[in-house]
Amino acid sequence: MSPSLRFGILGAARIAPMALVRPARAVEGVEIVAVAARDEARARKFARAQRIPRVHPSYAALLTDPEIDAVYVPLPNSLHAEWTIRALEAGKHVLCEKPLASNAAEAARMVEAAERSGRVLVEAFHWRHHPLAARMRAIVASGELGEIRHVEATMCIPLPIPGDIRYRLDLAGGATMDTGCYTLDVVRFLAAAEPQVVSAEARLSSPRVDRWMRADLRFAGGRTGRITCALFSSTLLDISARVVGSRGELRVFNPIGPHIYHRLRVITGGSSRRERIPGDATYTHQLRDFIATVRGTRPADPSLADSLGNMRAIDAVYAASGLATRGS
Repeated sequence: MSPSLRFGILGAARIAPMALVRPARAVEGVEIVAVAARDEARARKFARAQRIPRVHPSYAALLTDPEIDAVYVPLPNSLHAEWTIRALEAGKHVLCEKPLASNAAEAARMVEAAERSGRVLVEAFHWRHHPLAARMRAIVASGELGEIRHVEATMCIPLPIPGDIRYRLDLAGGATMDTGCYTLDVVRFLAAAEPQVVSAEARLSSPRVDRWMRADLRFAGGRTGRITCALFSSTLLDISARVVGSRGELRVFNPIGPHIYHRLRVITGGSSRRERIPGDATYTHQLRDFIATVRGTRPADPSLADSLGNMRAIDAVYAASGLATRGS
């Protein structure tokens, strides 16, 4: 491997500049060296705009490039498993956009491929890498809130775009796959446990595709949880987390993009305090941590077991709502 970690990007996705290209300019030890897309002309346009030196005519061609150490996969959900596995088998490390796969069975195959290859596979839950995430967990673990009784997370955003990939069943779309994977990850992270899905209710944008989902959860010891997620609903914008204990509450506004603006509030014993946690953009933290994981100086976050747990929770939410898992 060269002194710099050399990345190739599979797909000229809208998220790629924010999630990888711009952070790479601010982080030492990484280069973006190539891109490939289904449409080579689109890839060339993307490469010019983002100052990426090489364009490959296909995803497969990019994976054969010996000068690429790692691959970023921002493809539609339905393509994550295939191209992540192919990248791992080609000897590349992989940073794969969330959710890891269409369903838990696909995720398990990806985990097996990573273990066979000896390469790093990390699901791009960028929010976990900002110092706010560690601070939230520290408050919960400190005992300040008392015995934890309830954990919930909400991510409702306005995305009323007909035809967007997030609404396409064939591409493993749906609110639970998009904003819902974040809410489940936040709740599981703060509870430090895997949930049982008690019930779920979906509102649809088209047959079998959820635009809104709410699920009630149960954890060991009688703790409860809830997730609410939407791509389009009467709640236009709500990105938040809440932990309720026997002695107080933790409330966090915007745990997903805390570098833009966030507010952490702890309420105990009739008093309240606010904290602001400084940090770079979540994607910048994520890229630094990914490089450290590849170099062997930091464990993957989330771990493969953690990512597999999140996909199992997504599948369970769909089952409880009466909808089929994606990719089935």
